Amino acid sequence: MRATPRAVDLPRPSVRELLVSSWPGRLFLLAAGIKLFVALWRVIFSVPAPLRVLSSAATLALAVAVGVFVWRLFVLIKRQLLWRVRRKLILSYIFIGVVPSLLIVVFFLFCGAVLFMSVAAYLFKSGYDKVVDDVRVVAQAAAVEIARTPASAQQTIERVHRIRSKQYPALSVAYIAPDGSVHTAGRWKHLKPPDAIPSWLTEDQFAGTLAMPMPGVPDQAELVVRSAAKVGGGGGGLVVVDIPIDEQLVQRLHDATGVHAVAVTTEQQAARAAAERSASDASRGTASWNLLWTKSVTQLDYRDWVTGATRRATMAISYRLGDLYKQLASAQSFIVAGMRLADAIMVVVFVVAFLFLVIEAVALLMGLALARSITSSVHELFMGTERVRQGDFAHRINIQSNDQLGELAGSFNQMTGSIENLLQTAAEKKRLEEELRIARQIQMSLLPRGPLDFPGMGVTALCVPAREVGGDYYDFFPLGDGRLGVLIADVSGKGTSAALYMAELKGLVLSLSQIYQSPRQLLMEVNRIISENLDTRSFITMTYGVIDLAASVMTFARAGHTPMIYLPGNSRGSSDVRVLAPSGIVVGLRIPGANEKFAELLEEDRIELHKGDVLVLYTDGITEAMNAQSDLFGEGRLSRLVAEHGHLESGELRERILREVEAFVGGADQHDDMTMILMKVDEMAASPESVAAMTRTLSVES
Repeated sequence: MRATPRAVDLPRPSVRELLVSSWPGRLFLLAAGIKLFVALWRVIFSVPAPLRVLSSAATLALAVAVGVFVWRLFVLIKRQLLWRVRRKLILSYIFIGVVPSLLIVVFFLFCGAVLFMSVAAYLFKSGYDKVVDDVRVVAQAAAVEIARTPASAQQTIERVHRIRSKQYPALSVAYIAPDGSVHTAGRWKHLKPPDAIPSWLTEDQFAGTLAMPMPGVPDQAELVVRSAAKVGGGGGGLVVVDIPIDEQLVQRLHDATGVHAVAVTTEQQAARAAAERSASDASRGTASWNLLWTKSVTQLDYRDWVTGATRRATMAISYRLGDLYKQLASAQSFIVAGMRLADAIMVVVFVVAFLFLVIEAVALLMGLALARSITSSVHELFMGTERVRQGDFAHRINIQSNDQLGELAGSFNQMTGSIENLLQTAAEKKRLEEELRIARQIQMSLLPRGPLDFPGMGVTALCVPAREVGGDYYDFFPLGDGRLGVLIADVSGKGTSAALYMAELKGLVLSLSQIYQSPRQLLMEVNRIISENLDTRSFITMTYGVIDLAASVMTFARAGHTPMIYLPGNSRGSSDVRVLAPSGIVVGLRIPGANEKFAELLEEDRIELHKGDVLVLYTDGITEAMNAQSDLFGEGRLSRLVAEHGHLESGELRERILREVEAFVGGADQHDDMTMILMKVDEMAASPESVAAMTRTLSVES
């Protein structure tokens, strides 16, 4: 089986041709040579500024050359991959159906990720703010109690610590008395208890966040939630309550919000680490995510306890989508079919997603199957055209479908069948044309050949068949004693049959002209013989004359042919032109009594010839030549031409008449054979020697 031709099977240039014969290759070689030269120069000497500029230009040239090669490689790969229609259809389906679906899915996933990031930050911030509020309440309660009983300040902060440490084990409490003494309760492992009231603390209460470097990790910080409340309006001292954000508190926040705090980075730490680490590090505030565990960031403000300056810290948080959804769904307690409404909605979402995947998969499979069915038909058509291009017009495509492609395959089969028939017809036509060409050559060989100039008379003739072969005929016959026989005939119809009758007529007249001296007797005998051989639809018109050059006399008879135009040599105008039309009917009529009627009507005429006389014999193809408006050239127009230009030589007169006929017809098709004989008398009578020479010439030609 012949392999399927491919567009990429064209001859490909070799690597050497690509590098030497193409401008990107030459540019690549030149730039690579410059770079190599600069590299060798750099090893031995220092590189001057001009050479560095040249090296930079070579680098740019290399980039351009490589870019051009990459583009050409891309075009070649695309041509290889997308030459088949099936691949184009599949790729079109993917771009139209699959890619938009994936983009929609990615869009909703992105929107969901952004939404869950925002929700996670919101939930974590809410849980963190609750811790801050709890610390504020503890500080307020301790300050109020100490203000009521200043003497029992130590017992008060210990009691407050004992009560609140059950909820926050890392809770630390300190009281700065007016006399500068400090009373503490709790572990105070994260920081030393404050020993003075900061100058920036002008309000009665403060609740916020402090940040301190994490030991051993210079680019991360630890957070401490601190609240401070003044006792008795500020004159009774200051109560400070701290809750470090340790692992235990982080886990508690995760249990309450579904969000886990990962790491904290202050502004100073981030600026310090920016030159050392990538901006994609999660500890510096960037977000990454996957389907089950996502990471995001949230920002919060913290205070410098010494200066009171407010700064911003970035906290990396992580969360599971399932845990986060449970936290959101816990607020919905409505029960549907034995499950919470949120769980029911999630089930519906998963069912819809599953159906979406199933429908998309089914659509993809159907699209591939449809593309295969379409491209299979296209492939069959392609293979059919290849077989036809190689000349196998008998090849037929197997029709496998009833759709438009099946109809196209049927039309292709009909077309190849029609082409096969047309080729056979064309071959037959070519054979017939060749045979007609040979027949034309044979017919033209039957007409007189060589120069037609006779002693004492200028003779010229033309015969232009309307088809390859025609029925018009003219000839000259030597009759002896200085006499010349002249014949012009027109067989009815055109084509092969008329040409065959014309050939038969030539042989018949050639033999009878030696027997019958009278033109009337010759035509009567021709009619008697040929009427037995012509079919009922054919006939012949002809004029036969005998010119006696010695006596300067022409005797002629006309059997239904066009008249003969005679212009005397001493004529002075068109009024002297004579149209000679002796009586006679056509030759070959096969009707009862035709021979008797032919002999009865046939007349013989006689004219004397003088120097300068012009005789014009022609067929109806001359006078009945039609233009685009179906107007005839006409006998009158021909007579006027002979009268106006009768002084010219016979050859020049023929060309003048022919040009006038062609100008009159214009672009119209020739509908009949055109034949014409022009004779012009040059001398009153020919010498015996000239007559004898003419007779020998005609005998040889005949």
